[in-house]
Amino acid sequence: MIRGALFGCALLSIASTFTILAILLWQSATFFSMPEVSLADFLTGTTWSPLLGAEKQFGIWPLVAGTMLVTAIAAAFALPVGLVAAVYLSEYAPRRVRTALKPVLEVLAGIPTVVYGFFALTVITPFLHDRISEGFGTYNALGAGIAVGIMILPIVASLSEDALRAVPRSLRDAAYAMGSTRFDVSTKVVVPAALSGIMASWLLAITRAIGETMIVALAAGNLARMTVDPRAEVQTMTAYMVQIFLGDAPATGIEYRSSFAVATVLFAITLGLTVVGNLVLRAFREEYD
Repeated sequence: MIRGALFGCALLSIASTFTILAILLWQSATFFSMPEVSLADFLTGTTWSPLLGAEKQFGIWPLVAGTMLVTAIAAAFALPVGLVAAVYLSEYAPRRVRTALKPVLEVLAGIPTVVYGFFALTVITPFLHDRISEGFGTYNALGAGIAVGIMILPIVASLSEDALRAVPRSLRDAAYAMGSTRFDVSTKVVVPAALSGIMASWLLAITRAIGETMIVALAAGNLARMTVDPRAEVQTMTAYMVQIFLGDAPATGIEYRSSFAVATVLFAITLGLTVVGNLVLRAFREEYD
């Protein structure tokens, strides 16, 4: 009975994944079969305006650019900060400090993302406007990216810390016996030995940032355009899907079906990152007896 229950759970997860994929492909095929849509324009176009004007344009790249900009900002903040926090917790913090700090850090992962979105609107963006530049508007990529970075920070720190603590104590003792300092041991022995686990945490955090919805829907804006200016208002793929499913677009219209095509692109991007990440992990994986 236990084996059957476990097999059923595994089968349910696989069936759910393939069902979602089938629905996405079916709805996307319906979208591309419409006379107003061209697959070539969808994949190469640089204008996304499905809700404005008589001539609708479905070039996916503005949404992809907005998603990548917010993700890059979040990764630039969370990955180094999370790794430094993990190294401190693993190699420097006393037992009492680590026991107190790690649960506090992991509590950040339980905060609803809508709270991060309001935090970006009411705290991060006003700070950027008052202290950095007046060019920051109410909605901007940097504020949303920082909020997403705070959200994924516990993923990086917790998983990286687990990977660092899994490194055998004998490697540390050997480095200390050769006269290495604690900093040398941390940066030249422990971190390289745990590189596969650290990269796995980075990959998980990046894919989580790409798929984030509420923060970018509240703080990044709804203007789809190609830009690298972090002060600009942008729209991500997930934010566009939120905009469509609010109910303003009819369920049989081209705007509604375009969201499935966007979701398919998002699925392809995350799948590609997962495949590339697994290849990288195999190349850097270390095994210890």
